[in-house]
Amino acid sequence: MVKLNEKADILLKYFIEDKSIRKITRETNKSRNTVRKYIRDHEEQLSKLDKSLREDEILSLIENLVKEPQYDSSNRSKRKLTDEIIEEINKCLEKNKKKKTQGKHKQLMKKVDIHDYLVDKGYDISYSTVCNYVREHTKETKEAYIKQVYKPGKTLQFDYGEVKVNIAGENRVLNLALFTTGYGFYSYGKLYENKKIVNFLDAHVNAFKHFGGVHNEIVYDNLKQAVRRFVGPTEKKATEDLVKLSLYYKFNYRFCNVRRGNEKGKVERSVEFVRRRAFSIKDEFDSLKEANQYLLNKLNKLNQIKKNRFNRKSPLDKLNEEKEYLKELMPTYDVARDKECRVNKYSFITIEQNKYSVPDYLVGKFVMAKIYSEKIKVYYKDNLIAEHKRCYKLHKCTIDIDHYLSTLKRKPGALKNSLALEKLAPEIKNIYQMFYNNNSTTKTKEFIELLEIIKEKGLDKVKKAINKLSKNKASMVTTDNIKTLVNRKTSLETNQEDEIIQNSMHLLNNYNEIFNVEQDTRQEVC
Repeated sequence: MVKLNEKADILLKYFIEDKSIRKITRETNKSRNTVRKYIRDHEEQLSKLDKSLREDEILSLIENLVKEPQYDSSNRSKRKLTDEIIEEINKCLEKNKKKKTQGKHKQLMKKVDIHDYLVDKGYDISYSTVCNYVREHTKETKEAYIKQVYKPGKTLQFDYGEVKVNIAGENRVLNLALFTTGYGFYSYGKLYENKKIVNFLDAHVNAFKHFGGVHNEIVYDNLKQAVRRFVGPTEKKATEDLVKLSLYYKFNYRFCNVRRGNEKGKVERSVEFVRRRAFSIKDEFDSLKEANQYLLNKLNKLNQIKKNRFNRKSPLDKLNEEKEYLKELMPTYDVARDKECRVNKYSFITIEQNKYSVPDYLVGKFVMAKIYSEKIKVYYKDNLIAEHKRCYKLHKCTIDIDHYLSTLKRKPGALKNSLALEKLAPEIKNIYQMFYNNNSTTKTKEFIELLEIIKEKGLDKVKKAINKLSKNKASMVTTDNIKTLVNRKTSLETNQEDEIIQNSMHLLNNYNEIFNVEQDTRQEVC
């Protein structure tokens, strides 16, 4: 491309020195077409200037006379933006349209995400090329922000954001609790079923553990979990739970003005950024645990990206720098919510429209439940008597069959059609179906006794004993034989044949010969 000083040299030689185009071509070593083009363009602009009357037109023409030479690239073919790449970009844009119809506006792929997606697929394409193409197909506006300056260990920002995912085939709306450090833009987050106070507190405790200390100040939006009530137009009163948490961990708290979430600065953008980078491509998981592990892995990668704004340091590097400024981490705060419950006649307690079993001897008594984010612990006279995984669905029953053993011993006939049997662990239920389900009261009593052995010795030992017995004869799988084997470690831990098994096998073979009983098919517990 001809530079401005070269263009000026051509025009001066022609208009001032009165040289011919041929001579100018020789002296400047430029092509005749190039020299003729700049002379012709200049003459054209001069002729327009003579005819111009308005001041704005005159200024525009003067600017054209002295501007840098430019190539006309409007008809230039796209060398890297191939049809194949355009097709991939269009797929991403179509995916964004589909997410809009599903209400997932905050999980759309931005231009940077589309560029990363293309690079991961092996395409050689620049970010600016992607931006130019997407810009032609979308209209966008940008919001202005005021840059903030933070000291190390000073500020931590918190906010919630909704994430729409599919868990085990069911569309769910989860809540992303996200913390972002002011100093280094380091993010930590966790997905929760709801925003209730137990999850709010649990998010803080996990964040403090993750950071290895506590920042001096945490900034909040006007969350109901943080703000109890407003006093006048600006002053807010914190909730009792937030006050207790801040006193324990010794941090200050500050609230944004109403409808001014952007005053939190980094975290307001972080929720949108993390949600988009983590869940714009993958949003289907088998469980909440898998979704949280995926989120943690994504955050680890994002926190290790070098930033030009930090002199090629990553958010992780900046967090390590400010750790010495953090307040010392206290022992884990108990975030549980306490609730006194009465045990009903089915030995259930009710928590948030769900029922959880407790030992049957507590029917009619009051117990204390400690409700955590992911589990529920039940105490009677300060003794832990039950523990369950917390259920977030409605009108569901969570049962531990061990809680009903004393009643089942007295009422063995109640087992067959009981909810307790229906809710058994698949492995234990499989044992019942294979070896104890023959409508015999004796067999039912034996199975109830087997449950006590499982409770005492563990399921793994019982399974090993059943496998060893069933390899010889399925009919040898009895509770007495299982009890004998789980109490004789040597017979389970070595390859030697157990003396009891050998004797039993001999007696069974004799029995079969006398009564012409066919041997049972061997079965193994999965």
